[in-house]
Amino acid sequence: MNDFLSLTDLAAERLGGAVIAANDEFFAEKENLVKAAAPVWKEGLYNDRGKWMDGWETRRRRDPGYDWAIIRLGLPGAVRGVVVDTAFFTGNYPEACAVEACELAGVPDAAALETAVWAEILPRTLLKGDSKNVFPTTGARRTTHLRLNIFPDGGVARLRVHGDVLPDWESILRPGGWVDLGALEHAGRVVGQSDMFYGDANNMLRPGRSTHMGDGWETKRRRGEGHDWAIVKLGHRGTVRRIEIDTDHFRGNAPGSCSLDGTTGDDPAQANWTSLLGLAKLQPHARHLFEKEITAVDGLTHVRLNIRPDGGIARLRLFGTVTAPAR
Repeated sequence: MNDFLSLTDLAAERLGGAVIAANDEFFAEKENLVKAAAPVWKEGLYNDRGKWMDGWETRRRRDPGYDWAIIRLGLPGAVRGVVVDTAFFTGNYPEACAVEACELAGVPDAAALETAVWAEILPRTLLKGDSKNVFPTTGARRTTHLRLNIFPDGGVARLRVHGDVLPDWESILRPGGWVDLGALEHAGRVVGQSDMFYGDANNMLRPGRSTHMGDGWETKRRRGEGHDWAIVKLGHRGTVRRIEIDTDHFRGNAPGSCSLDGTTGDDPAQANWTSLLGLAKLQPHARHLFEKEITAVDGLTHVRLNIRPDGGIARLRLFGTVTAPAR
């Protein structure tokens, strides 16, 4: 089963993921592995090393061994599966790959990575060329770094690392004050939505403000009755004290209004929803702040954002206080 594909890409460059070391990158740079954009092919484009490729590509190995790259995850978590994309690598993709994981504190240097204890989460597995190779992984340990091993050499266009975010709540809460209970980096994620034709609903939970209209959640134009909605599973049980709804870049397609409901139940499909924010007008390309208008409910697990009738939301922030141990 590949249900893990709906989980957060822990290695995403936008979330702080980076390729920090590789034993070889002769033909194409290691940093390409975690680029957000899909790989592309440029016919007839060459550089002084050979054919330009949108990925990581090592030279042809003439001695025993294998090539490797080390990825620092943007968000620590339990890796549930990986996608090893060999797009456009047809006669130069690796025969096989394997993935190892470790957990290290802080921002370790190369020496610390060399002496780290690595655990195999994907054994040596055959690859297909010019394909998205999708593999579930084993184990559920908290991971901060991955090592992608390719046998014996070749090129990989992209690496996606899907899993459950496992934040360090002790460090997050130490300064005191409110935290964003729905942020991706705090293990928040969208677990259901009515529609996301133009943009993934999880984009609303990304760090920072949006960069363009495609960096948010956008539904198709609704022609019938009803309204669109998205359900956010909070990273920690808590009480929402301040709501921020940003329609940044949505100028002709922002919703006319919104409301928010919350539940303390573990299963949103069986939830009894309580209104947190009544119907509120929204403006295009604007940041909306709600605090006095909120009804505080202790121990929330999920929040449902309702938009009327349809449109786009760039960011949703759910600041509040935690009320129970992390789940």
